[in-house]
Amino acid sequence: MVIHYKCPSCGDDMAFDSESGRLSCASCGREDKIEDFSDEFIKATFSDEDGKEYHCKNCGAVIITNEDTTATSCSFCGAGVVLGDRLSGTLAPVKVLPFQISKDQAREAFRKWCRNGRLTPPGFMSANRIKNITGLYVPFWLYDLDSTADVRAVGTKVRTYTRGDYIYTETKYYDVYRDIDLGYAKVPVDASTKMNDELMDKLEPYNYQDLKKFKTPYLAGYIAEKYNYDDEELFPRVKEKVQPFIDSYIHSTIKGYSSLRYKTKNIHTRMHNSYYVLLPVWMVYYDYDKQEHTFAMNGQTGKVVGKPPISYKKVAAWWGSIAGVSFITLKIIALLLGGSLL
Repeated sequence: MVIHYKCPSCGDDMAFDSESGRLSCASCGREDKIEDFSDEFIKATFSDEDGKEYHCKNCGAVIITNEDTTATSCSFCGAGVVLGDRLSGTLAPVKVLPFQISKDQAREAFRKWCRNGRLTPPGFMSANRIKNITGLYVPFWLYDLDSTADVRAVGTKVRTYTRGDYIYTETKYYDVYRDIDLGYAKVPVDASTKMNDELMDKLEPYNYQDLKKFKTPYLAGYIAEKYNYDDEELFPRVKEKVQPFIDSYIHSTIKGYSSLRYKTKNIHTRMHNSYYVLLPVWMVYYDYDKQEHTFAMNGQTGKVVGKPPISYKKVAAWWGSIAGVSFITLKIIALLLGGSLL
């Protein structure tokens, strides 16, 4: 089932506009509130036959996709289409975070980010080799977690004092016990095999107050993927993700000791709720030095992540400047202390 939004006023293609937050027609300027659209495609169920071959309702061409794509554009006429059978039943997202940065804004934000790269080659900083920018809704699971921690440790307090001609060191040992309850809300984990997990993690944070009830018009004009892993399969990863925060909190509750040795640390984390959502990401493909570099941008905040190329000449100059400043500083200190500048 191909869902294609045509403008009721002029018949041209409509797409989601990140600036207005509405379904917009570029030809006549008509804008429709997405909240007014029904949920019929989300609630509907489709037969397997519907998903085998898709045809664009605009030009009749076959729409070529991989099995994970849920929204795309016709390669012949460019019309934005949504593949409804891949967004129904258990594959229907609960929420979507709409794009708030347009393609032009994303391009300019990326150029600004490139110009700030102090250790990147000058040719990269010019940001004039952008090959493509693609708006992609990435499937995520958001988890609400409840964690308990039972911690037993031994802490020491060391005191040194002088009595007569002797210096004494006194060490006292304390049994430390903590029984901690922690809750975490909306911890995100990307559910696509195609996306780099490290890259997706670095795009955080998102403002989840802007989450909307999922409706297919939000996807019009963008590419979207369905999840490859369900919430149970990704649960070990989300536990691993919150582990450093739990450890940090436990440590913050134990203060005032000279040293601390943990005897036991039993942490149990359970899933309270999980939500299947789509989050906005601009994927930026950049050609430099005969290589394609891939960067990701948070489609809500404009945060850019990725590994830019490094200029070894700039790195050498930077270290040289640090060494030079350090040398001059040491000479000045020596002079003040009665030494010589030679």
